[in-house]
Amino acid sequence: MKYPKLRELKEAIKALIKGPYTSRFPYEPHQPYERFRGKPQFHEEDCVGCGACFQVCPAKAIEMQDIRDKRILTVHWDMCIFCGQCQVNCLTEKGIVLSQEFDLATTEKREDLNQKIEKKLILCQGCGEVIAPADQILWVAKRLGPLCYANASLMLFYLRSLDLTLSAAVEKEKFPPKEELEFMRSDRIKILCPRCRRQAVLKS
Repeated sequence: MKYPKLRELKEAIKALIKGPYTSRFPYEPHQPYERFRGKPQFHEEDCVGCGACFQVCPAKAIEMQDIRDKRILTVHWDMCIFCGQCQVNCLTEKGIVLSQEFDLATTEKREDLNQKIEKKLILCQGCGEVIAPADQILWVAKRLGPLCYANASLMLFYLRSLDLTLSAAVEKEKFPPKEELEFMRSDRIKILCPRCRRQAVLKS
């Protein structure tokens, strides 16, 4: 007959005193560890809509749609593999964060297992193409500080956010077709995409 080793006896006594290591979930709520990777959630105030999370998601669980002057970001929890790449590559490091929520079982429709946020897009005042989300441009301008005045589009957008330039009428200005664009010297003081900015500088 083999007798148990001292180490095995020690573990058995410890288990009897402390009880089982596993939790009693789902009968009792389970609190994961601090670094647990659970359901990813957008924080709308911190997200700038840059789309970095969409680009790095290996499971394609994050969807990005640009509709006119609006960007819609959607995270599908039913497709997420909780790898944490979206959080690691977030521009602000707080725009999308993996929570500690892990119990995603539901009897509802699969289409409801998502979260959507909307961000306003800034369009080129020359050709109407998308430049970047408004929150992203403002975030970059604030990070650069006085250096943002070296870039005309950044400067104008930052001043506009302070209500120091560009009236509401300019916001509603209709963009001409690309083939009819004729840049003047005054067009340099507009929010332009890099292609139109280059053309405006060359023509002026």
